[in-house]
Amino acid sequence: MNSNLLTKRWVGSNNHLLPISVIAGLLFAGIRAIGTIGPAPFRFVLPLGFIIMMLMPFIFLNKQGRSRIGFAKSKDLKYYGYAMLAGAMLSLLCYGTGLLLFGVSANNWFVSIKNSYFNTFDTTSMPLMSLFIIFTMPALIFSPLGEEIFFRGFLQEALSSRFSYNRAMQIDALFFALIHLFHHGFVKDAAGVIHFYPLSGFCWVLLMFATALTFAWLKKKSGSLYPAIIAHLVFNLVMNMAIFYGM
Repeated sequence: MNSNLLTKRWVGSNNHLLPISVIAGLLFAGIRAIGTIGPAPFRFVLPLGFIIMMLMPFIFLNKQGRSRIGFAKSKDLKYYGYAMLAGAMLSLLCYGTGLLLFGVSANNWFVSIKNSYFNTFDTTSMPLMSLFIIFTMPALIFSPLGEEIFFRGFLQEALSSRFSYNRAMQIDALFFALIHLFHHGFVKDAAGVIHFYPLSGFCWVLLMFATALTFAWLKKKSGSLYPAIIAHLVFNLVMNMAIFYGM
């Protein structure tokens, strides 16, 4: 089939995107599991998964389709301000809630993320600032772009072909939250043993669900993915500041 006709077909009906989105979502969940709690040599698949997420609209959609899922200017510049504020406040909420409920124990989701950083390679001789830069720069690029383009853009738009837009936002947010169980919930320690934290994992999922809904609201109100990407970027920046300098 001619590639131009194929992209026109995909953009013509979100129904065609739904099975692709679901399959891709399950694939990305598997990639997330391998990249976070799988064998150490396979950690590279985590950023690879984010890159594939970024490419999905460019593989399956033409320019019109990409515009429809959010590759467009925000309706108002104020949403960028809202995005920065929302990202910072949500990250601080996660930080404060974790400390309040679990202190700096293994049940704290930011402790799990910090340990995953420090278990990547031998960090004992490196200055704290260097470590902060090494782990923060990828967190400001890969997951904000990959996850927002796929979840708030590609998947959410495909789900809206089957459900109302608000219900699509909720389903998308739940999937986003559940996939983050591989960052806390199912946790691999320095010895390579995987632990399950049901209570704190459930709390983490609730926080991620609220975070994803906020990102989706920003996209809905602004008509653009860009404020959601900015909010996600700020969330990750504040998260790493809390992890490296507040714990």
